[in-house]
Amino acid sequence: MEISASQVKGLRDKTGLPMMECKKALTEANGDENLAIEILRKAGAKTMAGRTDRTTQEGRIVVFTDKTKNITAMIELLCESEPVSNNESFELLANALAEQLATGPGAKTPEELLAQPFPNKPETTLQQFFDELVNKIREVFRLSRIVRIDGVVSSYVHHNKHIAALIVIEGEDNATARDICMQVASMNPPYLNKDEIDQSEIEKEREIFAKQAKERNPNKPENILQKIIDGLMNTYYAERVLLAQPFVKDPNKTVQQVCNEANIKIKKTIRWAIGQEN
Repeated sequence: MEISASQVKGLRDKTGLPMMECKKALTEANGDENLAIEILRKAGAKTMAGRTDRTTQEGRIVVFTDKTKNITAMIELLCESEPVSNNESFELLANALAEQLATGPGAKTPEELLAQPFPNKPETTLQQFFDELVNKIREVFRLSRIVRIDGVVSSYVHHNKHIAALIVIEGEDNATARDICMQVASMNPPYLNKDEIDQSEIEKEREIFAKQAKERNPNKPENILQKIIDGLMNTYYAERVLLAQPFVKDPNKTVQQVCNEANIKIKKTIRWAIGQEN
């Protein structure tokens, strides 16, 4: 059967695949476009099956908040290359995943989320859109992390979509909360408050600081040495504990102090960096 150029172009417009692949599929399908699409889909799946070990260190993190229900979702969608992470369809998929996670019934796993409908397209699942895009672009995609939180959440996503932070709060999602989100994203403190640090770690650090203080100040009285040690411990806490850190917009105050002034209480923080499991 003779395959016309218009048939090939029509299939290419629908699939985004190279002209030669489209012509080959149409030839195999005797001009049946639907069958040709299925042939291309199976061929793409076979090709990608041999690429599952490829590194996926690019992608984007997306946050979506359903403000009417106070539900926030965050997803991490990975790919192989930076150009693909900025592809319009890849961005559409990432946004749809976050929106469905927030507004739909929820999901405990990426697989469970992918099985759900594409927002505003009930005839298409997220998995179908995902597979079609993989077949078109021919890069490995991974929906690596998802999280959904019920309650008041403040969020920040860096402009490159590679770093994001959420803070779960009691109070209002105000400007102070959003500034603290930016601080979490930037500073990445491992602890929210001092109580989260293992007491043995604190005692070990204090012993180290005590030894340093005595070696550097052998003639200082004990009460002065204790003040030096306390100062070193405060620096230690400021590097690791969010609430003990100087507030980024007013270093004369701690994050705890500005939280008190803004009438908010931070219950939990989450920070993701692309391709880096916390």
